[in-house]
Amino acid sequence: MNTTYDNIGIGYTKYRCADPRIVETLVDLLALSPPATLADIGAGTGNYARAMANLGFHIQAIEPSTTMHNQAPLHSSVHWHYGTAEHIPLPDNSVDGVFCILASHHFSSLENGSVEMARICSTGPIVWFTFDQRQAESPWLNDYFPTIWESAIEFAPPLEDVCRLIEIHTHRHVAVIPWLVPHDLQDCFLVAGWRKPEMYLDPDVRACISVFALASPDALEDGLSRLQHDITTGAWRTKYGHLSERQTIDWGYRFLRSV
Repeated sequence: MNTTYDNIGIGYTKYRCADPRIVETLVDLLALSPPATLADIGAGTGNYARAMANLGFHIQAIEPSTTMHNQAPLHSSVHWHYGTAEHIPLPDNSVDGVFCILASHHFSSLENGSVEMARICSTGPIVWFTFDQRQAESPWLNDYFPTIWESAIEFAPPLEDVCRLIEIHTHRHVAVIPWLVPHDLQDCFLVAGWRKPEMYLDPDVRACISVFALASPDALEDGLSRLQHDITTGAWRTKYGHLSERQTIDWGYRFLRSV
């Protein structure tokens, strides 16, 4: 995992809040009871670490970015470590479970990251929340930001490749659990605005979405202009208004449970 967020993570805590439905699914898939000890790999500012700690879990939060560390509110049950997925600074078999929320696309090596997770948690569950935009049901963002959408696809390899890699390197079975994105998602990651396109016009929101924050101005300018025009004129509503009837949508987000 690199330290991309040393540059783009400022203001992350305001828009990247732990969504309770993601937390609920995470708890179900871990199938562990407090006060179990969990490692949060790529913890960011600790939004999900704190949510799990509030439920009574003890969290070992692993994060390489100083910018993210500095924004993380203190919590008595969240213990922070500078480290990466490829070099987790915890002893062998030191936690009961591991989770990784929307961070694996920043790993420098999925192979090494998966081996390290299995090392610190030799018998417990490992749960990843990740995405494969190739499986998106209605990827309208591609109409306005094709370069950015393509970057999102390049960030994350096909899920079947990820599962096969984890299974080969950890000798564990991986189950894939689809997760439908709600229209009122509290964690403003890439597709959170699937029913509220005006979200993408806010530069502060875009700054907390890695593919937007890292995009060149040229990749954004035309798409933002067209999106603003279509929202103002009602053209977006004409093309995508049917989405307002949906409460959830499949945009390729998946939980992976490795045991």
